[in-house]
Order: sequence, then C-alpha cells, then structure tokens
Amino acid sequence: MLLLLAMSPADERMQDTGGPGIVPFELTGGQDRADEILAEWGEEGQDAARESLWIDFGFLLAYGAFLTLALAAVRDLARDRGWRRLAAIGGVVVSFGALGAAFDALENACLLLTLDGAGAAFPLLATIFAACKFVLLTTAIVYLLAGLAMRLRSRGAVAQASGQ
Repeated sequence: MLLLLAMSPADERMQDTGGPGIVPFELTGGQDRADEILAEWGEEGQDAARESLWIDFGFLLAYGAFLTLALAAVRDLARDRGWRRLAAIGGVVVSFGALGAAFDALENACLLLTLDGAGAAFPLLATIFAACKFVLLTTAIVYLLAGLAMRLRSRGAVAQASGQ
C-alpha cells in the first residue's frame, strides 16, 4: 500500500502535464504513440514517469512475492481438501505471480530505455511485456478468487451439515 501511495504523486505530475498516466505509456504499442506521450509530458512528466517506474520495481517485488505465496497457499489448500481440478490448475498457476512481476520488470526496463531515447523497439517490447504481465496477473487473481469461493462454499456446506 505504501508503494502505491509513493507512486501516486508521480502519476499526478504526469497527468498534470496534460498527458496520460503510466498505464497508457505501458501500452503504447510502438514508437509513434510513445513519442506523442513523451511530447505531451515534456521534461517534467518524463521525470515523473522515471520516478514512478523506479518505485514500481519495489512494488513488483512486493506483489510478486505476495501472489506467489497466496497462489501456493490456495494450491496447497486444494490438495489438502481433495479439490483435484483446482489443485492441478494451481500446479501451473503458482508461478504466475513471480512471472507477472518478471514481465513487469522487463516492461519497466524497456520504458526507462524509451524515456532515454534508446531505440524504437523498446516501446513495442514494453507493450508486449505489459500484456503478458496483465494476462498472468489476471489469471492469478481469478485463481485466488476461485480458491476463496471454494473455501467459502465448503465452509457453508460444513456449517449446514452441522445444523448451524
């Protein structure tokens, strides 16, 4: 939560320039749109974007670790409860938190290189890495929600069986 709060002023400074926040920059798709955003931001917005990206490295470490542990916990619960399908899916999904964070780190590196004018390939690569990140993290969250739903459903069944 603290890292999100730390990123908020940088995002506000980007938007105060009349340009977008960081997410549209992540998803430019190529150099032309990246150039438009950089021009809209000007020097102040670009400095804010750099700050946001550096802070994001801490954020991605935190959410990557949290999601990996949470996914492992749901997978283990599913194994313990005999929820075979959820456990089998968990065997694959357990790595998605860490993989999402890794793609986020690659995306950030590409965006920092884009801010430094390092080459036309980096905005496209950032978009590809961002898309991979979003797919992995969305899947991870859906899996966690499915595990929560199974847990609540089984708790309700136990309560109902005991006459509560």
